Amino acid sequence: MSVDQIVEALKALTLAEAEELVEKLVEAFPKLAEMPVGGAVMVAGGAAGGGEAGAGAAADEEPTEFNVILTDVGAQKVQVIKAVRELTSLGLKEAKDAVENPTDPVVTGVDKPAAEAAVAKLKEAGATAEIKPA
Repeated sequence: MSVDQIVEALKALTLAEAEELVEKLVEAFPKLAEMPVGGAVMVAGGAAGGGEAGAGAAADEEPTEFNVILTDVGAQKVQVIKAVRELTSLGLKEAKDAVENPTDPVVTGVDKPAAEAAVAKLKEAGATAEIKPA
């Protein structure tokens, strides 16, 4: 299988499948968990909630994980859907649903540079987005 074929197969993954893939890659290659994600947005498992134990620590420290939320889709809805698909590896229907329901986070549990890159990509597509602590 060529690298191009692998990339095409990865593009077709749903968000749940992408999360499972990330978990399995981290299991197979533990050093991946320590590596920074430069510019790319990877969604790791467990990013949605830290439980009560994480709630107390979050009040004392600066947040390290952020969510990107669409605030306005703009006139170029198709371009925004494409950008969401690139950022999240969502399928077409899931990306369309995410764009049509802009109150839900599009990207969750990423570091500040990755969140800023996601906002820039969405703005480039014609949308307005904001970063909020996870």
